[in-house]
Amino acid sequence: MVQRQVPNPAELLELMKFKKPEFNGKKRRLDSALTIDDLRTIAKRRTPKAAFDYTDGAAEGELSLTRARQAFQDVEFHPGILRPAPTVDTSVEILGGPSALPFGIAPTGFTRLMQTEGEVAGAGAAAAAGIPFTLSTLGTTSIEGVREANPHGRNWFQLYVMRDREISYELARRAAAAGFDTLQFTVDTPVAGARLRDKRNGFSIPPQLTLGTIVNAIPRPWWWYDFLTTPKLEFASLSTTGGTVGELLDAAMDPTISYDDLAVIRDIWPGKIVIKGVQNVEDSVRLRDEGVDGIVLSNHGGRQLDRAPIPFHLLPEVRRAVGDEFTVMVDTGIMNGADIVAAVALGADFTLIGRAYLYGLMAGGRAGVDRTIQILRTEIERTMRLLGVASLAELEPAHVTQLTRLVPVSRAAAAAEVR
Repeated sequence: MVQRQVPNPAELLELMKFKKPEFNGKKRRLDSALTIDDLRTIAKRRTPKAAFDYTDGAAEGELSLTRARQAFQDVEFHPGILRPAPTVDTSVEILGGPSALPFGIAPTGFTRLMQTEGEVAGAGAAAAAGIPFTLSTLGTTSIEGVREANPHGRNWFQLYVMRDREISYELARRAAAAGFDTLQFTVDTPVAGARLRDKRNGFSIPPQLTLGTIVNAIPRPWWWYDFLTTPKLEFASLSTTGGTVGELLDAAMDPTISYDDLAVIRDIWPGKIVIKGVQNVEDSVRLRDEGVDGIVLSNHGGRQLDRAPIPFHLLPEVRRAVGDEFTVMVDTGIMNGADIVAAVALGADFTLIGRAYLYGLMAGGRAGVDRTIQILRTEIERTMRLLGVASLAELEPAHVTQLTRLVPVSRAAAAAEVR
């Protein structure tokens, strides 16, 4: 029989703890975001459709991006028990320097179109977190501006080879002079991918006002206020603007890019050089033998060749082929700290985040990027503790199984079926 009593007001007060209201709208908004997907939801609400879709979208049917994210979801972890990890060490040495976390910020183009603080917010947040920041050739902040935002941290520069080679060479020289320590030479963009969301939205650089964009802007006046009351967008590598992103890329990029260009860039660049956009084992081995400092397994966030290989799926085979001493990094599809832990366990030395950073930027500027890093750090630390590992060095392939949805069919088997 349950014994009942008249509620004691003093006891009720002990149970009822009222939360102090948060009057800062941005802080309240960002504190409510518990995952990167939460930040994406906020970003979509606060950003005009064309700018959001440029960030969120990929090429053609967006299969490459969907598959890359699915690959990380199709991970089974294998924790060890009775292995206490009250504290975890998330730091790593990468390309001759330290990073407090096993990820850095990837290069993203036209970043100030997403939110006016752009690369300055990303570089400042990276500096505060002790991780590298990468400036894109198509960034909207100058090399020197990023250096000013991150004067004591690690700045990396991503380089495209342009039709006018001297533009690319001069950018590399400027980045070296500004103290950037690593060059990401990107090789998967001889031409632009078919980014259909941009075409459907009429997204152009600079943004063009149409009836549709005006209607879409009405509930987002803060974005337009920021855009119209801050310095105009400037692109260090583009002499002209006025077209879709794909049209600008096609006008600037050179489909004749080759290993000869790599040799020239290596002569120009004094620091570490990694090749970004590698998508098979054979190229990984050749680049190792060519003497570059590392590679980034990447399909450009699904924004170039749709149905491209999934970088996370390539990772174990590439690691076996190139050996343990060669630097292998991974991007595309990372939306959770557990994704990063899985990549490190399967052989990645480092990872890069692109959209996750931009979702935070669109959700709240610099504070939103800080929140992105905080969310990923918490997820990494929690996953490591649950696996029973106290440092990244303790992660190994035995901690992860890649579950398979897409099973490749060998050419021999396919030919036999046809017969």
